[in-house]
Amino acid sequence: MRQEILIVLDSPGLLFLAVGLAAFAAALLPRVLGRVPVSMPMVFLGLGIVVFTLVPELPNPDPREHVEVATHLAEVCVLVSLMGAGLALDRPVGWRRWATTWRLIGLTMVGSVGIVTLLAGQVLGFGLAAALLLGAVLAPTDPVLASEVQVAEPAEEEDAPAEDEARFALTSEAGLNDGMAFPFTYAAVGIATMGIGWAGVGHWLLIDVLGRLGIGLAVGVGAGWLLGKLFFSAPVPSLRFADHAEGFVALAVTFLTYGAAELAHGYGFVAVFVCACALRGAERSHGYHRVLHSYVEQLERLITVLILVLLGGALARGLLAPLQTRDMLVAFAFLLLVRPLTGWLGLLGSRTGPRERVVIAFFGVRGIGSLFYTGWALQHADFADPDRLWAVVAFAVAASVVLHGITATPVMALLDRRRRRVALDRYGTESLASETAV
Repeated sequence: MRQEILIVLDSPGLLFLAVGLAAFAAALLPRVLGRVPVSMPMVFLGLGIVVFTLVPELPNPDPREHVEVATHLAEVCVLVSLMGAGLALDRPVGWRRWATTWRLIGLTMVGSVGIVTLLAGQVLGFGLAAALLLGAVLAPTDPVLASEVQVAEPAEEEDAPAEDEARFALTSEAGLNDGMAFPFTYAAVGIATMGIGWAGVGHWLLIDVLGRLGIGLAVGVGAGWLLGKLFFSAPVPSLRFADHAEGFVALAVTFLTYGAAELAHGYGFVAVFVCACALRGAERSHGYHRVLHSYVEQLERLITVLILVLLGGALARGLLAPLQTRDMLVAFAFLLLVRPLTGWLGLLGSRTGPRERVVIAFFGVRGIGSLFYTGWALQHADFADPDRLWAVVAFAVAASVVLHGITATPVMALLDRRRRRVALDRYGTESLASETAV
């Protein structure tokens, strides 16, 4: 009987059937779930746990055993998500218009890195390199798993209602801070390989912060400007991609920009998001943006399903075995205290209202980006107790999927209803323009 089961499991037909069912579920679930307080990531993470528990003959998807594959898979998923996030934002980039974003990057994220580093060192007993790495990988809000609290799709009408501040802030923050986590990851790798020294600090500030960030921004702006000219105003009609509505070009733009930035030793994540924003600004009301966004959104959903099922399988197969009670307490402390507190403090004095401030502070979703940075760093340096690092990060991601997946739908619906009431009281209309008093 067991031999018959193994033959069935080895059948290519079963593999194709499973992939087809997963892809079909990825398309169906967002519509079926609707306003139910259950997110798609929760469903597929749970599915992975169940399937890999009930079918022990399936290969072990533990990222510790397949770190290079796991890292590249997460890398592609984040890249596609960053392109989608940049294309979805209707608000032009500006110092005042994006004030909430700059606060979340410069204050909330940096503060989160510092506090987690301190907790990891003092409570978990990690050395400085491992503690800083944990702070770096947990600090960024994920652009992949936070779709329930982000901007939905680009608007085509110039007079379309503005994004509400909460969704805009979480989308733009996720778009930028996945790249902004790299300097801290480089610092952790540098400490693990060379120790601490003033020469190392100077190199980090000059090269890893200013140099690589500047290159990423320059490549992103340049690529977005050039591609915007090509897409919307190329003198040769056959080169004007916006007239042909081919969505897969978004993938080409993503990989071209990322590859150029990485070859120039810049931050590719930053370049991709900036390129998407620049491309969006080239012709803000053109319907082609929605075509591009729709393609990357569907591709992102498919890759996310694969990663979450494999992550669930890894959890079922022992990825959390090295986890200690204090590790779980620190992960919960980050999700429930550190991120909400640093988010709230970072937004004090801003134009966001108190309710929006609470929502933005709380929904700092951890996700695929954290898995990528962990895998990347562990391939570039030797850290003490890497299995425990993986366990803490995986637990934090899984806890975030459940916690934010349950709360996102009802909280955002409540915020939307409040905004509508404020708009009705002020203007006598159901305008969905952002209300800073919410």
